[in-house]
Amino acid sequence: MSMTYTDSELLVQFRDPGTKEKAYTALIKKYQERLYWHVRRMVVDHDDANDVLQNVFIRVWNGLENFREDAQLYTWLYRIATNECLSFLEQQKRKASVSLSDVESSLENKVKADKHFDANKLEWKLQVAIQQLPEKQRIVFTLRYYDEMPYEEMSRVLETSEGALKASYHHAAKKIEEYILNH
Repeated sequence: MSMTYTDSELLVQFRDPGTKEKAYTALIKKYQERLYWHVRRMVVDHDDANDVLQNVFIRVWNGLENFREDAQLYTWLYRIATNECLSFLEQQKRKASVSLSDVESSLENKVKADKHFDANKLEWKLQVAIQQLPEKQRIVFTLRYYDEMPYEEMSRVLETSEGALKASYHHAAKKIEEYILNH
């Protein structure tokens, strides 16, 4: 199956028992990398990101039958991935049964533990700064900054008004700017 299939064609093939597996594989191939980076920016660690992604793909397999094409497939996939990230971070918090700030500093430590980490490089400062943000702002910032997702699309993924998202992004960008200027 080539990569040139549209989402609609893939969905049609997914609903046909004869081509279901093939269509699913093609769909995963098509979106895997974008979803991986979305998840990775949220949970930081590569192995954690892979675990979360596995859960995302299981949810996609189980839910795709009932996917109503009232949103783009991509939006739906991002919503699942975002929810899986939040569940994962929740579990981490409960496991550690510590305050949120401890979990956030451990995310920051995970960034710093990367063997390529260089505290003087702007992209690493940015990574560390992003990990300081509250969860919601972190999601909004990464979707906008890395995925360049339009606010209207983001509002469908996160089920939040565009105005609230713009405010979140604005706050996030200010905090990041302050962090980078002061470190």
